[in-house]
Amino acid sequence: MNGHRTLSDWSYGKLLSLVAEYGTPLYVIDLDRIRKNYRRLSSAFPDANIYYAAKANTAGAVLQTLGRMGAGIECVSAGELYRSMRAGIEPAKLLYTAVNPPDPDLDFAVDLSDITINIGSHDTLRRLSERNYSGRICLRINTGSGAGHHKYVSTGSDAKFGFSPEQALEILSKYSSYDFNIVGIHAHAGSGISPQEMDVHQNLCKTLGDISRSSPIDLEFIDIGGGFGVPYGPEDTPLNLSEVSSKIYNSLGDTSANIVLEPGRYIVADAGILLTTINTIKYLDSHNIVGVDAGMHTLIRPALYGSYHDIKNISSPHNDSSLPNTTVTGPICESADLLGVNIELGASTPGDILAIGNAGAYGEAMESQYNSFPRSATVAIDGENVGLIRKRETIEDLCLYENEVDWF
Repeated sequence: MNGHRTLSDWSYGKLLSLVAEYGTPLYVIDLDRIRKNYRRLSSAFPDANIYYAAKANTAGAVLQTLGRMGAGIECVSAGELYRSMRAGIEPAKLLYTAVNPPDPDLDFAVDLSDITINIGSHDTLRRLSERNYSGRICLRINTGSGAGHHKYVSTGSDAKFGFSPEQALEILSKYSSYDFNIVGIHAHAGSGISPQEMDVHQNLCKTLGDISRSSPIDLEFIDIGGGFGVPYGPEDTPLNLSEVSSKIYNSLGDTSANIVLEPGRYIVADAGILLTTINTIKYLDSHNIVGVDAGMHTLIRPALYGSYHDIKNISSPHNDSSLPNTTVTGPICESADLLGVNIELGASTPGDILAIGNAGAYGEAMESQYNSFPRSATVAIDGENVGLIRKRETIEDLCLYENEVDWF
């Protein structure tokens, strides 16, 4: 288990015992696996400061675990800042990436001492000045280098994100005219970067290195973003971190600035799985349809990105017979409600439990109440310790914040 963790590495007996106690759909997150992934990254980048990208999984237990490992937290909203501080992370260990930030979010961040705010537009600079912000600033650079598992997450070349290199150098040259402290530069190529796309990330690093050497002020750090991918499919190749590290440092070139990484998916993806119960099985001439109690509202990645997740029947894992050409779908009234397409599933029957792998990143974090389904529960395991870290919502919870109007 030094490399990427697969579904076969989990204890099916333990997972079934969790289902017996907590029901389904159920997310399970392994905190010790998170520590192992963090240590592997830290070893490959011994001189870098690691800021976990909270958007991948904002569970308090995850943030707390990484905070105790020494990680900082990269946040993209006031909500993520709040969650991080609630987990015991000091503001000095927080990086707030302000992408078109709403006023309440910007107000929340400005009120925090020692926080670093990562900005990518002149309007955000103006809005910070209007708030008399005098703290730490990082400039987000649009290097034109975008990569990732889907066009929706290839942010590095999207005009929405960051200053051009020329704009960044102009801001740096006017440093003395600002009241705040510009301490770093940042760029992010995208999410789920594969080994075949690392050359794009190297181009990003080269641009950041060039900007740092041209900067009229000494920068405290260069933030090269995150986005390191993990192998979801059986044909996917895991990243060789030692090679990645060597290429990144070579691409950056000589610099006195510290290096910052923002991994999210790489740390939590294989530390989490989703457990779901088979409700129905429909046998057709050309394929089979297995209906489960999780769906696109529980795990949206297959519907939104066309993503692959390994799925196994853990109730009868040693049964040789199988269901070929199987579609696994949920209870949502849409054809997009897919968790697996054209997969081979072990022989199954209603009531069996399916495990869906690599669900620790962008699973629970993107879960919704679509079709008015209550959100699932989450259990954390840590060696022999087991604890419920998010209660299962009830039907009554769906209306918790609704008010009735009085004109009917």
